[in-house]
Amino acid sequence: MTPARRNRNLIPFFPFLDDLFSRELFNWGNSNFSSTLTTVPSVNIKESADSYEVEVAAPGMEKKDFQVALEGNTLTISSSKDQQQEESNDNYARKEFSYQSFQRTFELPKDVVDQEKIEARYENGLLRLTIPKSESAKKKAPRVIEIQ
Repeated sequence: MTPARRNRNLIPFFPFLDDLFSRELFNWGNSNFSSTLTTVPSVNIKESADSYEVEVAAPGMEKKDFQVALEGNTLTISSSKDQQQEESNDNYARKEFSYQSFQRTFELPKDVVDQEKIEARYENGLLRLTIPKSESAKKKAPRVIEIQ
């Protein structure tokens, strides 16, 4: 595709055209699009000998915006946030609103996690879930067998 050439001789007669073509028509990086710029947050899952740790990156949210539910072996993390702004003056009125939501679902391994001891906490834009393993699923130290 060949770029279009502008005739610079017309610019002095039509300065608004130069202004029109130099502006960003769609400024997607501004704050009007979304405060998180995404609808599905990133998730990290770590496994240790005693538990699984799930981290959900959700800056700008609050603890009350989250719902964590466990049904059978299905763990669901969801959130919804409704935000409204209203500004008025003698010359104008402006009202903006945004709605953000997401849902992530994870299938937990059967008979591996202790479902009664799952904990969740939210701080500094990060939702952390600690999912402890059941005693039978924890890795045990190797047993040294004596040779006779």
